[in-house]
Amino acid sequence: ADFNYGADEYDAEGNEEPKALPEGSETMPYIDESPTMSPQLSARGQDSGDGVSPTPADGLGTGGERDAGKGLEMRKLVLSGFLASEEIYINQLEALLLPMKPLKATATTSQPVLTLQQIETIFYKIQDIYEIHKEFYDSLCPKVQQWDSNVTMGHLFQKLASQLGVYKAFVDNYKIALETAEKCSQSNYQFQKISEELKVKGPKDSKESHTSVTMEALLYKPIDRVTRSTLVLHDLLKHTPADHPDYPLLQDALRISQNFLSSINEDIDPRRTAVTTPKGETRQLVKDGFLVELSEGSRKLRHVFLFTDVLLCAKLKKTAVGKHQQYDCKWYVPLADLVFPSPEESEHCPQVHVIPDHELEDMKMKISAIKSEVQKEKANKGQSRAIERLKKKMFENEFWLLLNSPAIPFRIHNRNGKSYLFLLSSDYERSEWREAIQKLQKKDLQAFVLSSVELQVLTGSCFKLRTVHNIPVTSNKDDDESPGLYGFLHVIVHSAKGFKQSANLYCTLEVDSFGYFVSKAKTRVFRDTTEPQWNEEFEIELEGSQSLRILCYEKCYDKTKLNKDNNEIVDKIMGKGQIQLDPQAVQTKNWHMDVIEMNGIKVEFSMKFTSRDMSLKRTPSKKQTGVFGVKISVVTKRERSKVPYIVRQCVEEVEKRGIEEVGIYRISGVATDIQALKAVFDANNKDILVMLSDMDINAIAGTLKLYFRELPEPLLTDRLYPAFMEGIALSDPAAKENCMMHLLRSLPDPNLITFLFLLEHLKRVAEKEPINKMSLHNLATVFGPTLLRPSEGESKTHLTLASDIWSHDVMAQVQVLLYYLQHPPISFSELKRNTLYFSTDV
Repeated sequence: ADFNYGADEYDAEGNEEPKALPEGSETMPYIDESPTMSPQLSARGQDSGDGVSPTPADGLGTGGERDAGKGLEMRKLVLSGFLASEEIYINQLEALLLPMKPLKATATTSQPVLTLQQIETIFYKIQDIYEIHKEFYDSLCPKVQQWDSNVTMGHLFQKLASQLGVYKAFVDNYKIALETAEKCSQSNYQFQKISEELKVKGPKDSKESHTSVTMEALLYKPIDRVTRSTLVLHDLLKHTPADHPDYPLLQDALRISQNFLSSINEDIDPRRTAVTTPKGETRQLVKDGFLVELSEGSRKLRHVFLFTDVLLCAKLKKTAVGKHQQYDCKWYVPLADLVFPSPEESEHCPQVHVIPDHELEDMKMKISAIKSEVQKEKANKGQSRAIERLKKKMFENEFWLLLNSPAIPFRIHNRNGKSYLFLLSSDYERSEWREAIQKLQKKDLQAFVLSSVELQVLTGSCFKLRTVHNIPVTSNKDDDESPGLYGFLHVIVHSAKGFKQSANLYCTLEVDSFGYFVSKAKTRVFRDTTEPQWNEEFEIELEGSQSLRILCYEKCYDKTKLNKDNNEIVDKIMGKGQIQLDPQAVQTKNWHMDVIEMNGIKVEFSMKFTSRDMSLKRTPSKKQTGVFGVKISVVTKRERSKVPYIVRQCVEEVEKRGIEEVGIYRISGVATDIQALKAVFDANNKDILVMLSDMDINAIAGTLKLYFRELPEPLLTDRLYPAFMEGIALSDPAAKENCMMHLLRSLPDPNLITFLFLLEHLKRVAEKEPINKMSLHNLATVFGPTLLRPSEGESKTHLTLASDIWSHDVMAQVQVLLYYLQHPPISFSELKRNTLYFSTDV
């Protein structure tokens, strides 16, 4: 998957509008951002409602959206964004034209840099395109500035579309222009200097006055622009009432643009080819991306290139500043020799060393803390040096996470003997790579060996052909790119239809977090059916997420295929699909229903999103008869117990049959089961024990977590929260011990007794860590933020950023619980006996 399309040395438009959808989503036109490829553009049909659609075709919902005022506002927003990018585009064209006059002036002298013919070829039609867009911009700008319901601008777009013939001439000449520029650069040092650093003016309100861009990158911009304009026409039409005078004009402009795009797509080469295959056919790049390879026992980040007939694994060479970057080929496998070993064949392959979860969680917290610091520095207009230092640190930490979190093996075997092992964090991606390779293998392929020169040429072409330019980490994102969503996504997977025959079916959900995709939830297996009805709800934590993926599997019960390797997924993927998490569409209180179509299968699901600050709100229960949302002192008094019945029963059940369950307390239970248990405990139903003994253990663990999360105030209380935060920050061990014990003593008795009861239980769970993979640190990460949170007033003062809460506070909350978990046993009576005089004002 192409996580991040910002071209490192090419991108002059760091402040251009964010991309609409990720590549791979069916509604996105193919925009190839790599400057040296032949232009490949495509129109998005007006009937793009089918396929993977982030929102229904008619916008973001019902009545209110079609309200004229809202539509007017949306049109202005679309146009303002387009105007800003149009200004950048005009500046780019200006930068291209700047050297043209002096070059022409020298062409007639005795020492020309370029001939007139070469100048004509390289700068063909740029002046005309510049004039068309300058006139368009100058006409549209005042209209947007004096925006009201009477403003019309459809005629401007219609005129712009009618001048697309100039672009046709530019596209036809594009390849020759690039080749001429490249040849001239090689033969003339003066021109090489000019073309490597063209100065592009920054936007009016930008701090940056200029950015340096290569000529090659700028020559690609007009090609990209046509597609952008077509997308804007789509958006404008969506928010323009059919009876508005602009509507028919915009429709006409869209029709012309789409016809133009489809006509030039037929004429041009879809990809700039590297070298030829043994049969003399052109070898084309089909897919590329960053993958982690397990090589000689250590993890290495590789850039993998899939060509028509060969898979090439490369790494970027370290080069001196100003030198052209190059790839170094680590190995290649001709597709004719490439096989995927079956699980039983891969037993002799190296075992994957999996990094403990708590180390990954620690790193995520560190990254979030640095993110907060960067934001604070920016808000306080901090020194750019300090910001750069923080960003460098963040990149190093994110790089570590990218390298160490993948654990799903993707094995590749060369028939001639050597095997290779990649590790991925997403089965979706593994399946995409596998499918792309298998599709190419259906063709009649020949085995071959590349000579060292051929290998050099092919590896040399990788840098220009690549479509993924940046390592997929969030620190590579531009400041104006969407930071993604932070909070909780509630997803109900309803059902699926379209299966040809009965099977045992289940779904998994993946979201991107910290730049890469991870699996977050899994439905139960629905046995022997063509129409599974799961109706299961999941709560997924989002950490800067922008997309949701759903994979549908057929469960494999064949014992011979089940591998010893925990992370090997042998179940068959029946279909997969992805949707964009559009903040406007998702951030409503209501459920948003959607369908993902995959491989002829339709999966129905609903989702809604709760931001982090909303999820902090604890709403006391209206009725004081139940247990959820009711003060712990009220419940224990009513039950005449020291520890609430719900806590005792859930703990007992987990210790009876869940203490060896892998990921207990970390893996989500099914939300519908948890809600059923909640209702039974609230009603004090006599069937509780029967129900508990039949229920999935992860649902019981989830019910216990939900109980603590829904307390009207956290178990360790709002009042003592600041003191806990200060106590854990003390560096003197004796002072810390004194303070932390005193704080426990300051808790109300029901809170303290329940906390000590839970503490002992969690220690017993951690004793089984070799089996259940849940260390004290893992358990502290799960329970810390639930038992200890800032009060609403406190969190409001903290929350400058959605991701802020995920930084220092959460780290400290985890550390507080970890402190008590690692402490020798603490008894209630001893605590009360040793009352030390110690102020809570640390």
